[in-house]
Amino acid sequence: MEKKQKFSLWYILIGIWIVLIMQSYIASMYATRTIPYSRFLNLLKDGKVTEIAITANKIQGRMIDETGKDQGFKTVRVDSELSNMLDQYDVVFKGEIESTFMRDLLSWIVPFMLFIGIWYFLMRRMSGQQPGFMSLGKNKAKIYMENELNVKFDDVAGVDEAKQELVEVIDFLKTPEKFNELGGKIPKGVLLVGPPGTGKTLLAKAVAGESGVPFFSMSGSEFVEMFVGLGAARVRDLFVQAKLKAPCIIFIDELDALGKARGMGTMGGHDEREQTLNQLLVEMDGFDPKAGVILLASTNRPEILDPALLRPGRFDRHVLVDRPDKTGREEILRVHLKKITYSADLDVKHIASMTPGMVGADLANLVNEAALLAVRRGRKEVSMSEFEEGVERIVAGLEKKNRLINKKEREIVAHHEMGHAIVALSLPGTDPVHKISIIPRGIAALGYTMQVPTEDRFLMSRTELLNKIATLLGGRAAEEIMFGDVSTGAHNDLSRATDIAKSMVKEYGMSEELGQVYLSHDKGRGFLETGFAKSDDYSDETARSIDNEIRLIIQAQYKEALSILQEKKEILIKGAAILLEKEKIDGEEIRALM
Repeated sequence: MEKKQKFSLWYILIGIWIVLIMQSYIASMYATRTIPYSRFLNLLKDGKVTEIAITANKIQGRMIDETGKDQGFKTVRVDSELSNMLDQYDVVFKGEIESTFMRDLLSWIVPFMLFIGIWYFLMRRMSGQQPGFMSLGKNKAKIYMENELNVKFDDVAGVDEAKQELVEVIDFLKTPEKFNELGGKIPKGVLLVGPPGTGKTLLAKAVAGESGVPFFSMSGSEFVEMFVGLGAARVRDLFVQAKLKAPCIIFIDELDALGKARGMGTMGGHDEREQTLNQLLVEMDGFDPKAGVILLASTNRPEILDPALLRPGRFDRHVLVDRPDKTGREEILRVHLKKITYSADLDVKHIASMTPGMVGADLANLVNEAALLAVRRGRKEVSMSEFEEGVERIVAGLEKKNRLINKKEREIVAHHEMGHAIVALSLPGTDPVHKISIIPRGIAALGYTMQVPTEDRFLMSRTELLNKIATLLGGRAAEEIMFGDVSTGAHNDLSRATDIAKSMVKEYGMSEELGQVYLSHDKGRGFLETGFAKSDDYSDETARSIDNEIRLIIQAQYKEALSILQEKKEILIKGAAILLEKEKIDGEEIRALM
């Protein structure tokens, strides 16, 4: 890929300086000296004049000066009988001025041409960074040739199913004749769908790297500009260039910026984005699948894409690049661990179990955070403690040991966090407690209880959800038991508990009063919430029942947490005292207390 260099004003200043020096040097070579007519006669008598050119008013020629150097001169003509004297002294003379063509050429035309050359060179440099008006319709795709992509499937981990789906694309690009003999057609377009950070772009580069073909990479937002028709022109130019370099891969990142369903978000009138999308649809219909041009695209919002993009013949194949499971996270960690120096006793499986829900970008950030912590501590290799600290920093935020908290608040926080831990350890189906801390973290967290699941879960029973709500309410219950009052520290716990209860009633049909009814809005197939409020499609009486059911669930689980903590009040007091002394307690110490 061609490297773009920055334009500097110094280039113009240096060019002007060179032109001035050359002009002064050439002018000095052909310098002409003006002398009085009397001096000219004396030089003539002394035989110092070698050649002259005469006009009606001026005499110009060459002479030998005082230093013996041949030099040009000119003077005003006075004597009309000059020709007789020239014959007497055998001086060659003529009646026309000597040609100055070469002098004018060297002193003016050559510097001018040099300046034009420098200007053209600078304009070429600038055109690489700031396209001119004539290049507005050109596509902005980054073109990676075969030898510039070093990404292979070995560099992409945790998405084995997605890689298997793309093997056919690689086979077609390597051996298209095998498919053409049987009359098979490779999909025109492959859409990579998944949450942000799961490695969709990296997977597309790996396909190009494995295939050994040129790779055109462009973002969906780069097609749409303020000028009407510009996006459509860029789409046409992109496909023209791709056909010239076939077989190749076109990759459009964030397709939802370009392929949003037509009619969404428009206020009437002309929509440049819709014209660009129409042109993309036409181009996808127009190119021959046997030409060897494969269109890859990625999005994390497939629910807003135009249906015409997703029909067969356009994006035929949809490949899900989902969040990795525990095994996938372990493979991703091993890929990133190749770039750092780590201790031999590092337990990668344990780190993978500590990071449920994290995607490839999160895990790459975790490895980098652990390496930075090791450097800060002056260590030569990254150990398990740095990774545990890195997980805590990502989940709960940065430690703020300098934040001053008074004694009363520290006691409240300590009993609050112990309340969470005791309820979690007392109920079945809850995640094991890994660590408790009362060191402030992040923006508002004064303490936290870290629970690490033993395995990835995809289904949860009604009992497990209720126990999860009771665990969240255990902190407030501990405050009420120990201090007879409650604080504002449970606002996040209340929010999460209410969300779970709301989902149980409206989405999972776990309400005895409302029954097996789905009352939530359809969230679609996407991985991101749109944030647009929708009107309720049920009656006010049903809404009142929903609110009542949510309140009953929360109240029942709060009573459950109170009952557990009153029974184990001695453990609560003892554990809070240890926590106030050490500031941190790991899971084994808590289980020993229980």
